[in-house]
Amino acid sequence: MAVIMRAEVRTLYLEGSYNSYIIALSVFIAIVASYSALTITSRISRETGSARFYWILCGSFVMGTGIWATHFVGMLAFHLKLTVKYHIWLTFFSLIVSVFASLIAFYFTLRKKIDWRKFAIGGFAMGGGISAMHYVGMEAMMMPAHISYNPLYWVLSVCIALSASYAALLLLHRFRNHYGTSWLKWMSAGLMGLAICGMHYAGMKAARIVGHPDLVLHKDPIADYTLLLGVSIVIFSIFLVSWGALFFDRYYLEKMAYLDTITGLPNRNEMNRFFDIHNGDESIGVLFLDMDQFKTVNDTLGHHIGDLLIQQVGYRLSKFVHSGLEVFRMGGDEFLVTVAPCDPEQAKGLAEEILRSIKKVYSIQGNQLYITASIGISISSARETDRSVLLKFADTAMYRAKGAGKNQYCVYSEDMGFQELRKMELEKDLYLALDNEQFYLVYQPRWNVKENGLAGWEALIRWNHPRLGVISPYEFIPIAEETGLIVPITRWTLKQASLQCREWHSRGVKQPVSVNLSVRLFQTESLQEMVQSTLKEADLDPLWMELEITESMVLHDIHEIIAQVESIRSMGVKFAMDDFGTGYSSIGLLDRIPLDTLKLDRLFTNNLEIPTKRGIISAIIMMAENLELEIVAEGVENQEHVDFLMQLGCHVMQGYYYGRPMGIEEIEEWMKQRSIL
Repeated sequence: MAVIMRAEVRTLYLEGSYNSYIIALSVFIAIVASYSALTITSRISRETGSARFYWILCGSFVMGTGIWATHFVGMLAFHLKLTVKYHIWLTFFSLIVSVFASLIAFYFTLRKKIDWRKFAIGGFAMGGGISAMHYVGMEAMMMPAHISYNPLYWVLSVCIALSASYAALLLLHRFRNHYGTSWLKWMSAGLMGLAICGMHYAGMKAARIVGHPDLVLHKDPIADYTLLLGVSIVIFSIFLVSWGALFFDRYYLEKMAYLDTITGLPNRNEMNRFFDIHNGDESIGVLFLDMDQFKTVNDTLGHHIGDLLIQQVGYRLSKFVHSGLEVFRMGGDEFLVTVAPCDPEQAKGLAEEILRSIKKVYSIQGNQLYITASIGISISSARETDRSVLLKFADTAMYRAKGAGKNQYCVYSEDMGFQELRKMELEKDLYLALDNEQFYLVYQPRWNVKENGLAGWEALIRWNHPRLGVISPYEFIPIAEETGLIVPITRWTLKQASLQCREWHSRGVKQPVSVNLSVRLFQTESLQEMVQSTLKEADLDPLWMELEITESMVLHDIHEIIAQVESIRSMGVKFAMDDFGTGYSSIGLLDRIPLDTLKLDRLFTNNLEIPTKRGIISAIIMMAENLELEIVAEGVENQEHVDFLMQLGCHVMQGYYYGRPMGIEEIEEWMKQRSIL
């Protein structure tokens, strides 16, 4: 400490000394504040809406108070031989300036992608705010002396403040997705802390404290250690509270919000966060996994066993987790696996490993369970493909894998995309097709070979799309069943077929007409009313109407469907089992299902020269005779088929050999050629 007297201007310049321990404390506070801010930024990046703004406020407060505390403790480290007090309101105002400057900086810069214009504004606001905080804090010093500033050092201190602010914001942006602790983060916090301290001590260097010539100085430097202790306790309490909040949020609240309670795997919320982070050009592989036959486990063994099964599946999937690979439970029996970066061969190899792991036996409370999975794969970058589209692609591929037989994977392709778009287009247009009279019926004849005469008609619906042409029923019927449009479409079909059958009767061609039914008709519980109203409107005897059902349809709710079939059949309407032998075997139920006809699928009419196939058909025909059921063979294409089937005892046939599905005008000509009309 030295006192410099300049007699010519009678000005007293005071020089102080620094306490190195308190300087070290200020540096430590700056580093801890910087580390806390870096940690909070990672929390900000994962939030949206009001929660995001809340964490921005917290981060601004921690960063702002840390910078202010560094400044204030640094001032307390500067000792003069006179008593120094602080103006409370100016000191408090300097704190507000620091926090507000940090708030502006956080708000403008902590975004997923840097907007350099806003980044410049944020850095300037923070640097200017730090400089303002420093010099307002200097003005808060109350002592028998005044302060002037060296212009060169003053400009230098402002430049350091701006540089430190931009560097700090770059680091904050760099660590916005870094959730854990690392030496790199501590080193970055150290650089930020040193930059903050550099600005403060450069500003202190710019200050020249001028006292009155008659100023009486103390013998030793004056230090207010009580104030220093109080400020340090308050600041470190703030840091502890912020760290405690982060710890509680990370290890308790986050676990509740981002982890699945059954499997302990990350859930859909964490998946969204994953895609928020991986939003660049990096190729991401998405494997959408759905358990096969899981509903059967729930329905037969109970949801408790189902939960335990899901838990074990989740455990097996968790073994695949490593750097770049994450597993999420989407809900129910669905899981999602993400791989970044990823290529098609890597995704296929992973899918095969997962399928092998999943299908191993599960031992759960005395039950030996075997279950498989179907996996859909889509690969793209988040920049090229929106996450919802990427997930939709994987979902589409997964259903393709299920449709192909389950326990396999399928990679999404552009062809699937075109098919999906076509399906969406058809679904949209299907709602207008009925009102716009775009449907029409064709009829395929049945022929009784033994009597060499017509044995009936099967009505088949077709859709003449105004732009896409004739759409196959194999394409639009599943869409109609999914949307429920199959109900009004079937009502229209029944009406048109019945009116046509009545018209043929008026011309002397008295043969029944059959119409295919969907399981959705039975679920509406209005099928009987639909049949009754149709017959009444067409003035058609129930004897001439036949309704076709399939094997798999009956097993949806066997008791309810049998009850409805019996009720409608009591009216005189006939029922046929279509595509017999291709669905779930219902041989054991044939004596319970009230039927009149069994229709053998074309599967049995192919390769009739094989002895085993002929044996099967012979057994079915014998069984049908014992049950007093008529047999109709479908898919008859040539005379060889006819001869074989006649030898086996089947006399009623349907297929291209006798007539393909035809429109009304073609049928007129067909009947005239055979002298039916």
